Amino acid sequence: MAELELQRGDITKLAVDAIVNAANSSLQGGGGVDGAIHRAAGPELVQESRRLAPCPTGEARITGGYRLPARFVIHTVGPIWRGGDRNEDELLASCYRNSMRLAVENGVRTIAFPAISCGIYGFPVGRATEIAVRETRAFTASEPGIERVIFVAFGDDVASAYDRELSKR
Repeated sequence: MAELELQRGDITKLAVDAIVNAANSSLQGGGGVDGAIHRAAGPELVQESRRLAPCPTGEARITGGYRLPARFVIHTVGPIWRGGDRNEDELLASCYRNSMRLAVENGVRTIAFPAISCGIYGFPVGRATEIAVRETRAFTASEPGIERVIFVAFGDDVASAYDRELSKR
């Protein structure tokens, strides 16, 4: 199983094989982590992403990292929280599984995830981090390719939620 860890800060600064982008379906950038990744990677990311869009909720696409220290960006579209009765949990779980599947297919050994859907998409942080850690542990237990997974938290609430989940065995 991969080493799982939490880091506070800016995902665009991490020197890992791949960072995951909490994208919108157009893959053209937006607010939050999506906008930060697009700004840091440069205009080439928009050009490559345009050819891969649209990306449905729960799926993932991979591009180069361009001006980022990461070699790749894996774009995944998380669900918008609508109360929990519209398959949001399974769609979020799919984001993690599909991102890691693409990572393995592309030789990624180290990967960093933001808290997908926890920003403007409104997914409850505790529920989202539980899904993220559960799916990551399950995937890396059966797929030996990924060696290190970093969950990147921007705020205290997300960091605390990841701390709680990572301390569980």
